[in-house]
Amino acid sequence: MNYEKIVLVTRETRLDGLVKRFNTRSQAKFYVNQSLQQASGLTSSNKTQDFSLFEAEHNTYLSAVESVKEQLRETYKLQVIDRSFLPNYIFSPQDIVVTIGIDGLVVNTAKYLSGQPLIAINPDPENIDGILLPFHIHDAFTAIENVFNGRESYKRITMAKAKLNDGQTLRAFNDLFIGAATHVSARYRIGYKQPSETQSSSGIIVSTGAGSTGWISSVMNMANGVYQHYQPKGNRLPTPKLDWQDESLLFAVREPFVSKTTSAQMVTGTISKRQPLVIESQMEQNGVIFSDGVENDFLAFNAGMTAIISIAEQKTNLVIK
Repeated sequence: MNYEKIVLVTRETRLDGLVKRFNTRSQAKFYVNQSLQQASGLTSSNKTQDFSLFEAEHNTYLSAVESVKEQLRETYKLQVIDRSFLPNYIFSPQDIVVTIGIDGLVVNTAKYLSGQPLIAINPDPENIDGILLPFHIHDAFTAIENVFNGRESYKRITMAKAKLNDGQTLRAFNDLFIGAATHVSARYRIGYKQPSETQSSSGIIVSTGAGSTGWISSVMNMANGVYQHYQPKGNRLPTPKLDWQDESLLFAVREPFVSKTTSAQMVTGTISKRQPLVIESQMEQNGVIFSDGVENDFLAFNAGMTAIISIAEQKTNLVIK
């Protein structure tokens, strides 16, 4: 592959978010200090020190971003974009994508790629665990050189895909949510192995292997808690887990309601290439499908729309050491 440029994906820090909310850094600092004082009666010096954690995190991140830029800009064509532009940015097949931030930035970026190499850099190893972040700042140039020269190694991570009957698609690195945008019940008809059934629930979660220890595991925790309360001597239900590269997905229906018109026979299962999940919306409004917790980037899923949930053709090509 003849790569042409590096796309460096960055994110706002928590301090950036506070300044955006309160207009200036001083106003943000005043708000945080006042809140701490009211909550715990901290002294003025301790309050300042607590706010300084936001400032230190911000400075560490900016320093890391600048370090990566300096390593790359003299050798490669470099474009820097903020995470907020990802839904509208069109990546080229000749791009090498570099993220610098927390694991969530990798998740947010991956679903917009179509096989491009993804190099994930941990900007602050002392404070960020970085399960998806194999590289540190000083590794950046070497990692990119390896990709350009074909010496890279990959972990190919399975993603989920939702495709509507009008052709719209949405991919997920961790999970998809299918349901209502508000806290009202979602109404739909679901098909999986057995004849389809009408359900009313809090929505459906579909998880990849990478996301199987996250949101969907909380559903299993709830099921186990309820079961063991009423059957204290019963065996605990095993929590299903997938490896990142497994060609399968897990799904679970949240809080299905049984009535004269709705059932709850089809509440969990494994999606494979041969066995997708088919969902037909029966919601007159506010039906949505979103992925990886990003609620403002969604597919409208209202009456007349059918979604096929399957394994995405594209893999996340996460570069590893």
